[in-house]
Amino acid sequence: MTIGMIGAGSVAMAFARYLLASGHEVELSNSRGPDTLARQLSELGSRARAVTAAEAASNNVVLLAVPWARIREALSGLPPWDNRILIDATNPYIVGGLENLHGRASSDIVSELAPGAKLVKALNTLVVENFESGATVPGGRRVVFMSGNDHLAKKQFRSLLSPAGFAIVDLGTLQVGGLVQQAGGPLVGPDFAVMT
Repeated sequence: MTIGMIGAGSVAMAFARYLLASGHEVELSNSRGPDTLARQLSELGSRARAVTAAEAASNNVVLLAVPWARIREALSGLPPWDNRILIDATNPYIVGGLENLHGRASSDIVSELAPGAKLVKALNTLVVENFESGATVPGGRRVVFMSGNDHLAKKQFRSLLSPAGFAIVDLGTLQVGGLVQQAGGPLVGPDFAVMT
């Protein structure tokens, strides 16, 4: 399977490495264009390609991993989502702290900007260095939280990341899980693990 990525920073690169190790392919994009991704491609190897954001977004599964201030730009001008899966790894960080969303889940806003997408909130709670260092912790497996309103979309996300060894914990719907999972909630930052 080919997974598209809108954003090519640390979260996208770590996720790409896990996907490639499981036999998938990735298409990376950023706001500056495919020609600016040579370093990332050299790091990831031959099953990674640099494409436009519209090309990345045309895949059946797409990761959104851009700074919060750029989500509107990143999600504009893309092909209709038509029930394709969008993994939302964003958090509402802005200069000076967190944007006040007035009680809304950040994924509500992402959903409005990507109408028709099956949204899965994930990959936004771990400190990037912990996510990059892999699933294994002393005596157990590192937890990755997810939430979403579509059972099959969450199942697809689980199937993509589980081979890397992470313990995927489903927090329920975006309205419930998304709120506790976004920045400012109790799950962002701590390095949770399932002990074996």
